[in-house]
Amino acid sequence: MRVGLILKNWETGGVVPSWEQMRAQAVAAESVGFDLFVLADAITSEGAPFWEAMTLAGALARETSTIRLSHSVINPPLRSTAVVARAAQTLDEVSGGRYTLGIGAGNTPDDYPAFGIPADPRYSRFSEYLPVVADLLRQGSVERDGEFHPATANGFEMLGPRSIPINVAAGGPKMMRLAAEHADEWNWWGGAVGHPGHLDEIIPELQRACEEVGRDPSTLVRTMDVYSFDPLGELDDVPDHTHAGSADEMAHSLLAYRAFGVEEVRLSFAGEVSRIPKAIERMAPVVEALHAD
Repeated sequence: MRVGLILKNWETGGVVPSWEQMRAQAVAAESVGFDLFVLADAITSEGAPFWEAMTLAGALARETSTIRLSHSVINPPLRSTAVVARAAQTLDEVSGGRYTLGIGAGNTPDDYPAFGIPADPRYSRFSEYLPVVADLLRQGSVERDGEFHPATANGFEMLGPRSIPINVAAGGPKMMRLAAEHADEWNWWGGAVGHPGHLDEIIPELQRACEEVGRDPSTLVRTMDVYSFDPLGELDDVPDHTHAGSADEMAHSLLAYRAFGVEEVRLSFAGEVSRIPKAIERMAPVVEALHAD
C-alpha cells in the first residue's frame, strides 16, 4: 500500500506555516519513504488562511526529487478549466512527471461569497468542468456545450512528459459516476481509528457507478485521506478519532482499508506544523509495514 502526507499549508492553532516549515514537511516525507504529498486548495476556510496551492506545489516540486505530488483537491470555482489544465501540465513538467491532478466539486464556501466567486449549483458546474479539463489534458482539444463551462479549443498543445493522471474526490452517487467516467483515481476521506466502516456503503456505490458507465471497477485506483495521527503521543487536546498508538497499531488501522480495495492512504497529522517533521520521522516503521503489504 502506498502512503502519502496531507501537507499543512493552512493556519493551525493560530500559527500560519512559513515556507521553511512547509518545505520541511515535504523533505521529511520524501526522506522517510512516503510516496506522495498532497495540498489542500482554498483562500480561506472557517477563518483559517491558506497558502495558494498551485504556486506552492511548484515550489515544493523543485525542493524534492522522487516523491509524487498532488492536490487534495483543486477547488474548481477558484480557477478556469484551461488554467487548471495548463497548471497541471506545468507542475508535471517541473516535477519531472510526478504530478497527479486531484480535483473535486469544491467545498470551501467561505471563499466564494467573500470574493464574489460563482460556485453554485456546485455539482452542475463540476459536471461540465471536469470533462473539459480531462479533454484538454488527454487530447489537447475540447468541444463541449454547457451552461457554465462551454469550451471549443483545438490548439491546446499536449505539453509535458506524459498524460497526467486525474484523481476525483467523490462521496455521492452522481459524483462517483463522474469519477468513473473521467478519472484514473478516486479519493475520499475518513478517520484513522478502528474499522473504516463508512466505506461499507460507499465502495459498492462506486462499483455500481463504474458498471453503469461500462468500466471495470478494478481499473479505478482507490485512495483515502485519513484524519488524523499523533505518532509522538504528546498532545492533550486532540479529536477523538486521532490515532496515537504504536507503529503496529497505526499500520493495522491503515491496512484495514485494503479490504475495500484502497491502494493509497494520505495521512494528516494533528498539532502545530512545527511538530510535523518529527512526527513524519516517527512513522518510518508504519511506512515500511504498508509498503510490505
